[in-house]
Amino acid sequence: MNKLTVAQTARLMNKSEQFIRVGLQRGILPFGYAVKTSTKWNYYISISKFTNQQVLM
Repeated sequence: MNKLTVAQTARLMNKSEQFIRVGLQRGILPFGYAVKTSTKWNYYISISKFTNQQVLM
């Protein structure tokens, strides 16, 4: 698997799932992205980008 779920990412960062969703929707979090279809948001979080970002923090 090459991606994380919103729940996994929130748990790893000790943040809420909502924090992760909004950060991805606004382009603030650099390790993934959010795409809105007609009524639903879809999220992609790259494991490698997340890991690299956490190392830099």
